[in-house]
Amino acid sequence: MKRLLTTLLLFSTLYASAAEIIVKEGESIHDALRQAREWRRTGDPRCEGGITITLQAGHYYMQEPLFLRPEDSGTKESPLVIRGEQGAVICGDPMQQHTQLWPKVGMERMIDFNTTTRTITIPTPPQSVLRDFVSKKTPLEMLVHQRWAIAILRVKDIRVDNGSAVVSFMEPESRLEFEHPWPQPVIGGEKGNSSFLLRTTEQRDGIEQLVIVDGANYVSFEGLTFENTCWNRPLHKGHVTLQGGFPLIDAYKLAVPGLPWDENLENQAWIERPVSAVVIRNTSQVDFRRCIFSNLAGTALDYESIDGGSIDHCTFENIGGTAIMAGSFAETPLEVHQPYKNLAEKCRGLNIIKNTIRNATKEDWGAVAISCGYVRDCTIASNNVSTVNYSGICIGWGWTPHYTGMENNHIIDNKVSDYARQLYDAGGIYTLSNQPKSTIRDNEISQPYPAPYATNTRAFCIYLDARTDGFTIENNKTSVVGGSASDTLRLIRRDEIGDNHPGPNLIFKQ
Repeated sequence: MKRLLTTLLLFSTLYASAAEIIVKEGESIHDALRQAREWRRTGDPRCEGGITITLQAGHYYMQEPLFLRPEDSGTKESPLVIRGEQGAVICGDPMQQHTQLWPKVGMERMIDFNTTTRTITIPTPPQSVLRDFVSKKTPLEMLVHQRWAIAILRVKDIRVDNGSAVVSFMEPESRLEFEHPWPQPVIGGEKGNSSFLLRTTEQRDGIEQLVIVDGANYVSFEGLTFENTCWNRPLHKGHVTLQGGFPLIDAYKLAVPGLPWDENLENQAWIERPVSAVVIRNTSQVDFRRCIFSNLAGTALDYESIDGGSIDHCTFENIGGTAIMAGSFAETPLEVHQPYKNLAEKCRGLNIIKNTIRNATKEDWGAVAISCGYVRDCTIASNNVSTVNYSGICIGWGWTPHYTGMENNHIIDNKVSDYARQLYDAGGIYTLSNQPKSTIRDNEISQPYPAPYATNTRAFCIYLDARTDGFTIENNKTSVVGGSASDTLRLIRRDEIGDNHPGPNLIFKQ
């Protein structure tokens, strides 16, 4: 009898009805997931019609990510739903903060960038900074502005010489920063030298990931808040990027330019995927509805390899990197510049609908709001994007005119504003490579922000970068320049759309 009562009490805590498991603040989400998995394994009749794990209001602090495996899969008739009552928060440590060592008004222009000595020359910092760096071993890092990307370099040494300071850096970021030709800081550019920010690294390692779904199908997350993750990479490796926030792990310039698929190619690069608070890979039909992603220091939500899924009516705010990422970006072991033909099939049928994204790219200015690489049959519609430091909505990868399987991608009825706040070579909507049967239509895109440290003027409402092709572009509008608070809209003219060697199959109906 005692054992029976104990069992009944346990089940009363775990679930309130045949198909629902209730989790209270202080209890384990991992245990609830394990219970649902056991029901699936044993064919428990409670699985019929689906299983719902409900998190009551409260904070659920994660010491390790919640990991959903193939054994956690639902089915179309019996999905797994993980939902939150109002105020249910899955969270980690507070977001890492970067604090300037002494008060400054903005960034400063660098004096020299030397690839031979692997040094950057800057105006001499205050003596107190130099003294603390030498005597107190105060960790310093330099954030470097590089047109469409940033680098974060850990300072190894500062040598004062004739009224300026020559700065050298730790490995591996020093090698990556000075060997890879694009992007690098600009000296003597259109609008002056590139800028830098010298700052302390008052951070600590903390949890970076909250949820990993790997191989579990028919899962839905509803009404949950994901909050407070760290970004540990700059503490240990620095952060030198190629584009879109993707860290380089090896890179160099070809001694003799040209490869079979591109006779002018001069650079080689191998990248890895930025860390994400929530990761979805090797799945079918994993959805997020009415969720909030807040104060996440890296990428917020990443759909790596999927067949179908949706992100709808979610809010992303105060994101350190990219808010929504999807598809392959030819990460290591692949070299990124080859025209791969099998990667788009790995991410197809994703719908990104009616989400609000504001104040993303806070830590990595070169990240974006919505970033899709090799994808197909993807729809990005009716989203509201604002306040990002580089581009707003990006789709495509590869810098190639060849057919790679990217096709039937649609960017429709989105509002993009207040973008390119720090970096240029940007677009409110930004595309790469050949994507047949794709569309960009009915979007409202503000003019680019007047970025204070940009070294060129290449920022556009729509930017068709490197070999973009296959799109029909129609009925996209922008605010009238110099308009009032109630700005009127007009069609974006063809001569206002940025081009970089576009293909022959673009159709304009503006």
